[in-house]
Amino acid sequence: MRRTNSSPEVNAGSMADIAFLLLIFFLVTAAIPKDTGINRQLPKECPPGIDCNSIIAERNILKIAINAKNEIMVDNEIATVDDIKDLAKTFLDNNGDGSCTYCNGNKNETSSDNPSKAVISLQTDRNSNYNQFIEVQDELTKAYFELRKTYAEKVLNKQIDNLTKDELKQVKDAYPFILSEAETR
Repeated sequence: MRRTNSSPEVNAGSMADIAFLLLIFFLVTAAIPKDTGINRQLPKECPPGIDCNSIIAERNILKIAINAKNEIMVDNEIATVDDIKDLAKTFLDNNGDGSCTYCNGNKNETSSDNPSKAVISLQTDRNSNYNQFIEVQDELTKAYFELRKTYAEKVLNKQIDNLTKDELKQVKDAYPFILSEAETR
């Protein structure tokens, strides 16, 4: 007598259809992240009070360059990412010509005259790392934030979070973020 297999068989014919439907479901419902880049608003035209066609004195330019090996050069000297913030603050707050009443700088004759005249030039190599570029940008932003915070506390006697729109504009005018991103080489 022949024995029959009493176990039921599973119909696998529609298994491919189910897998295809699950694949479509996960593709449709998955969130695809977007890289947004740097959230920096560029001016549409030359800022008021600044002549964009004028020649900038060499002492008013802080040159930062990132080479193909991701080494950072600040005014032709090697620096680290950690040095950028302090170097930028020292450069911006220098008060070389004595015209800045709120600056706390050393009045070094080889550094910037005034925060409104100071320009930071950032140049990158085509083969430099994007993360290194972002880290340098972040350090420069921190330098400006700390200078603006100090200005708000000492001149306006307020925390930076409690400023009105007009006071915030005054703080930004005291330390304008003037950054020149030179073309890559």
